[in-house]
Amino acid sequence: IGVVTVVLFAGAFFLAGQAQEANNEGIEIKTQVKGNPDAEVVLTKYSDFQCPACGQAAPIIAEIVEQYKEELRFEYKHFPIERIHPYALQAGMAAEAAGQQGKFFEFHDLLFENQAEWGRSAAPGAFFVQYAEEIGLDMDQYNRQSNASVLRDKVRAEMTEGRDMGVSGTPAFFLNGQLMRGPSGGNPTYEQITLQIAAAIDPSLASSTIQSEDESVVG
Repeated sequence: IGVVTVVLFAGAFFLAGQAQEANNEGIEIKTQVKGNPDAEVVLTKYSDFQCPACGQAAPIIAEIVEQYKEELRFEYKHFPIERIHPYALQAGMAAEAAGQQGKFFEFHDLLFENQAEWGRSAAPGAFFVQYAEEIGLDMDQYNRQSNASVLRDKVRAEMTEGRDMGVSGTPAFFLNGQLMRGPSGGNPTYEQITLQIAAAIDPSLASSTIQSEDESVVG
């Protein structure tokens, strides 16, 4: 009986390893970028798909990126806080699987637009499949890659990177590698983010940006 048990376990591990190899096949690990990929000004957002504040930020950041799409490189990076958002990692992997077919941000938008729906579900994966179908993904490829260990590792690696850079909550924004802060040292408002981006693109605006931020503190 003991020998049979060992053989069965060995067989199960072997099959699981083969399945994971199939899930990982053909995956390209890349940063998810919007705007001008070659722009000198880089805005990075560390975000959690199940975080309500991240969902509120998404359309505002989309407007900023659209406004400065020729001068700004926007990077989305994962920071799933699983202790309070148990589906955030799974959502990040699903979005990355969509990204393998060039549709990360289409999936990103649906996740945030429908956050209240899938975030309360006992089976969020069913909603993710629905979103994948909605944006026209190859479903065989999506179903494999949304379970890929290399995409899980990518999501977790970006969270580790964020922690090393000082991220403790979401959303967190970096401009050219520097954590963005408001004038008083707290989180910046979206107006302040826009002003700081504008000043980074056109340094002649820097003095007016500082004045505007000082006025917002006084107000």
